[in-house]
Amino acid sequence: MNPDVLRFSPGAYLAPAVDWLNANFHPFFAALTKLIETVLGGIEAALLYPPAYAVIIAAVLLAGFLIGFRAATVTAIALAFCFLSGLWTASMQTLALVTVAVMISVLVAFPLGILASRYEKFEAASRPVLDIMQTVPPWVYLIPAVMLFSLGRVPAIIATIVYGIPPMLRLTTLAFNQVPKDLLELGQASGASPRSILLKIEIPSATPTLLVGLNQCILLSLAMVVLAGLVGAGGLGAEVTRGLTRMEMGLGLRAGLAIVAIAILLDRLSKGALQGRRIGRSATAA
Repeated sequence: MNPDVLRFSPGAYLAPAVDWLNANFHPFFAALTKLIETVLGGIEAALLYPPAYAVIIAAVLLAGFLIGFRAATVTAIALAFCFLSGLWTASMQTLALVTVAVMISVLVAFPLGILASRYEKFEAASRPVLDIMQTVPPWVYLIPAVMLFSLGRVPAIIATIVYGIPPMLRLTTLAFNQVPKDLLELGQASGASPRSILLKIEIPSATPTLLVGLNQCILLSLAMVVLAGLVGAGGLGAEVTRGLTRMEMGLGLRAGLAIVAIAILLDRLSKGALQGRRIGRSATAA
């Protein structure tokens, strides 16, 4: 028997599907590309139009006012490193890309995680899908994204969103499943509406685990940044790729450390902002 007869080729089935999507939904993909480019361009302009020192000072003051001294210190060190390493423009491009990707990932994963915590059948059905999404090598996501959106920043963002959704969704489900039942019963007994229970009991109780999910989403999104440089997304990923192809260890190391600095910055700021908001709510309730 010819072994080629038994060979399974997923591409033989996926390629026609992608072609069909391109042929029938091209206006949708074009509109989505324009929307993402507009949002991304606006964030990049806000970060790159002012002088670098002005952005650093404003970010440090804002972090110190909203969160605290430690967050301001981390912000100053991270942004100063990006500036002094000569990668300010690439760093701001990466920061804008990751910010947009993480925001969309959270907006998609958070309600789906709540839904999965409410309905066991939905959680059971989503589990194998999430397993596959987390097991597939991340660069594989770039292939259909590039086929649908061409080269550039948009396929990089789409692939980053897909890669960042599973950890946030899983940990959102876990966070809401870990909310103490007695708190939920107390809220129901007091006549609180489902919306009030969600906002005043479940989300505050689930915040520590949600922070872990947000942290994982940020880190995985930044891990995709390097791969995004392969499809013309620019930013620090392009610098790492350039350092690899030219065998310039210094450039690759500087770009890699800048990615680490941005990861620490986003992690500390997001965690500090959410924890500060939770503390503020607790003080108000008391």
